[in-house]
Amino acid sequence: MSAEKTEKAAVVKADKPAKADKPAKTTKGKKVVSIKDAPRKTSTEKLINVLLAPHITEKTSLAMQNTNTYSFRVRRDSTKPDIKAAVELMFGVKVAGVQVVNETGKTRRFGKVQGRTQDIKKAYVRLAPGQTIDYEAKIKA
Repeated sequence: MSAEKTEKAAVVKADKPAKADKPAKTTKGKKVVSIKDAPRKTSTEKLINVLLAPHITEKTSLAMQNTNTYSFRVRRDSTKPDIKAAVELMFGVKVAGVQVVNETGKTRRFGKVQGRTQDIKKAYVRLAPGQTIDYEAKIKA
């Protein structure tokens, strides 16, 4: 029985055509672009869920006044292009740059039980000159 199975498997493998080598790409005046360089398509549902909350502290309020930089807590799996697109979509402003900070959670104790707070990701979004975000207007709307 096992000999018959191996013969059938050998026949099935022999029936498959061998892969032909792909011809080399020529670049006569054409730019070769890989799939990794292509822009990712993001849906509006995904972009709406990227921003979790504004991160307002004394340091960030000074950054808002001096450098037109706003701070947000964002999802840990979001990327800089996602954050830029989300801010432009939700607030209708032009973003000049995005910087991201991953903060590790702190170790905490409650009696004998030791635990840890969650890791968070913060994004510092610098807006183009003349652009502002009014948080209160967005809340009331």
